Amino acid sequence: MMKDATYYIKNLGLEPHPEGGYFQSSYTSKDSSGNRKLYTSIYFLLGVGEVSHFHRLKSDELWYFHAGSSLLVHVIDEEGNYVEHKLGLDIENGEVPQVLVPKNTIFGSSVIEDGTFSLVGCMVAPGFEYEDFELFTQKELLQDYPQHKEIIYKMAYETLPESE
Repeated sequence: MMKDATYYIKNLGLEPHPEGGYFQSSYTSKDSSGNRKLYTSIYFLLGVGEVSHFHRLKSDELWYFHAGSSLLVHVIDEEGNYVEHKLGLDIENGEVPQVLVPKNTIFGSSVIEDGTFSLVGCMVAPGFEYEDFELFTQKELLQDYPQHKEIIYKMAYETLPESE
């Protein structure tokens, strides 16, 4: 039986995420280094027509493919280079089951196949803290990365959501 996005949202207790899509915390390290947990992990789901908007963390984030369609992880690295990673299980066609997004990298994601969803896991180390989470507008990113305007228009908010 094929499971759709609604199945995972309901059964994993996923809630809307500020960057887009849905999430639920799945693990938090019991160990700490200073005032930071060693790692945190979430389930993350992007549905039909959704994107995870461009954002940045001050920690490394490791993405793991779980179900649905493959996912593109869009990255603008600290040097301003744009790279696309294919997260999925079709290894012969360039996909990989895990992708590392280094700290201080601007990134977002989108579902490869139209009309489908992607369910992934994301582990952040040291652990995720909302004060380390930075969302971007198109205008902000275009000032520094005009050469990437096409992907910025696709992956960045025109204006930030009101909750920000």
